[in-house]
Amino acid sequence: QTGVAAGAAPVRWSDTSNVAWKVEIPGRGHSSPVIWGERIFVTTAIPTGRKVEPSSAPGRAGRRSDGGAGAHEEHRFEVLALDRATGKIVWRQTAATAVPHEGYHATYGSFASNSPTTDGQRVYASFGSRGVFVYDLNGTPVWQRDFGIQMRMFMEFGEGVGPVLDEGRLILLFDHEGDGFLVMLDAITGREIWRTPRTDGTNWAAPLVVGHNGRKQIVVNSPRKVRGYDYESGRQIWETAGLGLNTIPRAVQHGDSVLVMSGFINPALFAIRLGREGDLAGTDAIKWRANRGLAYTSSPVLHEGKLYFLTDNGMVSAINAETGTPVYQQIRLPKPYAIKASPVAAGGMMYFPTEDGDVVVARIGPTLDIVATNTLTDQSFVASPAVAGGDIFLRSRTHLFRIRE
Repeated sequence: QTGVAAGAAPVRWSDTSNVAWKVEIPGRGHSSPVIWGERIFVTTAIPTGRKVEPSSAPGRAGRRSDGGAGAHEEHRFEVLALDRATGKIVWRQTAATAVPHEGYHATYGSFASNSPTTDGQRVYASFGSRGVFVYDLNGTPVWQRDFGIQMRMFMEFGEGVGPVLDEGRLILLFDHEGDGFLVMLDAITGREIWRTPRTDGTNWAAPLVVGHNGRKQIVVNSPRKVRGYDYESGRQIWETAGLGLNTIPRAVQHGDSVLVMSGFINPALFAIRLGREGDLAGTDAIKWRANRGLAYTSSPVLHEGKLYFLTDNGMVSAINAETGTPVYQQIRLPKPYAIKASPVAAGGMMYFPTEDGDVVVARIGPTLDIVATNTLTDQSFVASPAVAGGDIFLRSRTHLFRIRE
């Protein structure tokens, strides 16, 4: 939940070196790969070719929906398991076959942008309005839930919040332009434990489970309000002013504070002290604020007390997470990249995947120290990478790569 992976990862690779394998992934999906043992799990959505007239597929507020790529075309929503050593597909399951009620952002969206998760016994895949689907590691269905909701996303930009797994509980967020909710399920059975209504608007920031004074909370940062909920009951504990439209970066916990950020209109980054109740706006519960060079799309990395984040055009900043004091601000990567994937830290290095097919590697420190720019020809990275066992797994728009030195 900090963007820091265990162990190290390769520093240099190319089309002809350190690529253990490259596998084409069918369909379209911008979810990140998830690794457990010798298996890699990915989700995707594959059009079947059958289309439905817009008039029979209601869009925003029940009106006819013409916008959004992929709308009104039937898709198979699939979960795939690949062999880590070879990249071969071990099993694939069609979770659902459906005609989406609205589309997604033509460039950056997909019907499989919600990253899956696993506890080593089950794989949990959410397809948003299509429901959540759970399999054992051999691909056998365990349970599924359809919440009967058709989310109406701002500008039909598409859905994309993955499930959050914590100690046998599964937490799902349905924030959109209508009545949404935060819900906790028993991860083994799918039984609903509690559900809390939410009306804070479209949101792509995943909930964060935090601990403070021996109790857990769930923090949701969103456009209208940032809110903290009691883990056991779903009751709201505190709130403060929101972050403006298009909240995407995930919150992170640092000590007794949670750091929340948005980078679209009126960019904001602030630290909120945990342990308070009620409306925290205008109180000393807000430890510090910043507003320069903030991330719009990617989530930050918290490493040894420093928060690292970058803009969509590749300007990197670092601040002291305790005080908000800048370490460095808006240092450009080797060129003005287009970036949507979140960076990841591993082995003292930071990895920045780009839409341009480059992954820039920098040594973490008091300055942005670029050590490598690794290019994979004809690739574009929107999904965030995964690091495991000394490998880095990169999902492009079309392929999955295992990079290994």
